[in-house]
Amino acid sequence: MKAQASLLALAASLCLAGCAAASASQEPATASAAQHAAAPAQEAPAPALTAADADTFVAMAERQLSELSVIGARAQWVNATYITPDTDALATHFGTQQTELGVRLANEAARFINVPGLSYDTRRKLNILRSGLVLPAPTTEGAAAELNRLSTDLQSQYGRGRGTMNGESLPGNEIEARMGTVRNPAQLQEMWTSWNNNVGAPMRDEYQRLVEISNAGARELGFDDTGAMWRSKYDMTPAEFEQLTERLWNEVRPLYEALHCFTRAGLNRQYGDQVQPATGPIRADLLGNLWAQEWGNIYEVVAPRTNTREAYDLTQLLQRANYTPERIVRQGESFFSSLGFAPLPETFWERSMITQPRDREVQCHASAWNVDNEDDLRIKMCTRVNGDDFVTVHHELGHNYYQRAYNDQPFLYLDSANDGFHEAIGDTIALSVTPEYLVQIGLLRQNQLPTPDQDRQLLLRQALDKIAFLPFGLLVDRYRWGIFNGSITPDRYQAAWDEMRLQYQGIRPPVARTEQNFDAGGKYHVPASVPYTRYFLARILQFQFYKAACDQAGWTGPLHRCSFYGNREVGQRLNQMLAMGASRPWPEALEAFTGSREMSAQPMVEYFRPLLGWLEEQNRGRRCGW
Repeated sequence: MKAQASLLALAASLCLAGCAAASASQEPATASAAQHAAAPAQEAPAPALTAADADTFVAMAERQLSELSVIGARAQWVNATYITPDTDALATHFGTQQTELGVRLANEAARFINVPGLSYDTRRKLNILRSGLVLPAPTTEGAAAELNRLSTDLQSQYGRGRGTMNGESLPGNEIEARMGTVRNPAQLQEMWTSWNNNVGAPMRDEYQRLVEISNAGARELGFDDTGAMWRSKYDMTPAEFEQLTERLWNEVRPLYEALHCFTRAGLNRQYGDQVQPATGPIRADLLGNLWAQEWGNIYEVVAPRTNTREAYDLTQLLQRANYTPERIVRQGESFFSSLGFAPLPETFWERSMITQPRDREVQCHASAWNVDNEDDLRIKMCTRVNGDDFVTVHHELGHNYYQRAYNDQPFLYLDSANDGFHEAIGDTIALSVTPEYLVQIGLLRQNQLPTPDQDRQLLLRQALDKIAFLPFGLLVDRYRWGIFNGSITPDRYQAAWDEMRLQYQGIRPPVARTEQNFDAGGKYHVPASVPYTRYFLARILQFQFYKAACDQAGWTGPLHRCSFYGNREVGQRLNQMLAMGASRPWPEALEAFTGSREMSAQPMVEYFRPLLGWLEEQNRGRRCGW
């Protein structure tokens, strides 16, 4: 997740073409009786807006945004890394000013959007301004302040969230870690239930109010609702975007359904029919992840019992090599350096939060920041020495290198081609963390490279994360789109969440849920109002980017064994795409690196093709589906 620029409205309210006439018409009348008797003079119509007016407006908007963004980003950083009532108030203060200025700019941009003769850049920047807010507030007095108070409070509630295991109170970061290692179903149920009850349920009323305010703001900007506004940011209509995601999902759904069937059988073997039946949905808390979004942590539970020794365990390799959290981050940096990217600035190491502080509340959810929109790059993580965080570091640094690559663009182009691109870059690098790469960096010896059976084990472990995530990546926003458009009403917040989890993921909660619950709030991106389809797109795009990089590197072996570590040509081509920022429609950016303008899940299917045939063989005779 990128840090969003906050805005400090130090200047007077935005006033552009037409303001003079409006001010004149608001002056108090002092006419005499004789003047009243005269025929009323017709007021001269306001001059028509021109392309030059639009150019002037865009230039002023970018200047204001650029000048006022840094203080807001700093306030957000302090709040995320030091949660107190005071930092909550600061984040709300600057967030309110951001929203108020953003609303003014968005509404003004809407006035110019149909002016004839607009240049490409002006029209594109007007559209970015009009749809740039994640949570738009209406112009009603006090609405922006209330919206930002709600948003800040929901995020801080999440950051302070607690669950329990054996009655012991635990922070979210610890609950998340234990969900990946504990195998006692009663303890898993307690952690899952306590987290969702303690964190999600209290958010319900505030979230409902946040939706009401945001929808009012979206309608003022000409959108049907906030969800339609989110879907409008992809260089296509909201309806076309829904169709694109549906097409991509249908391309990969057979992979997910085969993996679900295989995983359920392994859980049934481990726990028995009383805990996990052999048919129907999977119990959500058994999948090794607090949100059942990635299942790699239960690999050893569901993998078939064989005499084949596992190739390696990345967590063990890191621990045996005496890696520390900082060394993990430096190794991630070294991958980008091998592609020809400049090292991270020294301030990155001075200002980042790499490990969890012991003396204060923080948001542990990993994120990457460019605080000054130039070179003040940072990450915020509660890094642990394990394979998951090794991958996450590569992901977050992908954001940082992307942010730096486009930092010469105008302010409104300081973003990725679409938000899925931003999420995919680091994951593309992480896909190159292959056995060959581990040999190159000294974590694995040449004689430890995996055999064909071990290779399949590695693919299965990858699938339990990459493929298992896909329906969750799709449903989080589809759920919120339903809330925003009114098809999911407040009295069905929990029921609709459970229904969509069953429909897309084939999972069920471990205990009965009621409309007192709001389990969606137990996922950071919901209280933080971070659009989530970007992560679904990123899972697709990363394989498309990865295959393109492997083709450029001349790789001829199985796709899943390719590493392009050290290939400067790949780095040069990659940087060309990153440096475009948001200046061109995403199909052009995609074409710049991959040669294709179409997003496709076929590279992902190709990557996992060797595994799919094996899964289908394993599932023979089982009743798949749910």
